[in-house]
Amino acid sequence: MKANDTQVAGNHYRKLKIQAWDFIAANNIGFFEGNAIKYLTRWQDKGGIDDLRKAQHYIQKLIEIQEQA
Repeated sequence: MKANDTQVAGNHYRKLKIQAWDFIAANNIGFFEGNAIKYLTRWQDKGGIDDLRKAQHYIQKLIEIQEQA
């Protein structure tokens, strides 16, 4: 059995045509961007507005990091 065949706690990722982690891995996306994508793909089926806030939080941190560079 492969990791994509199961999901712990729900089915919000499995019902997508492309699972967030497959998209993130295939495009070599970094930690902060990847987490924002993860929350943006699931917000309507799992965490609602809280997931949008989580995505925003990761984007805020990424902006702070980039501004310091």
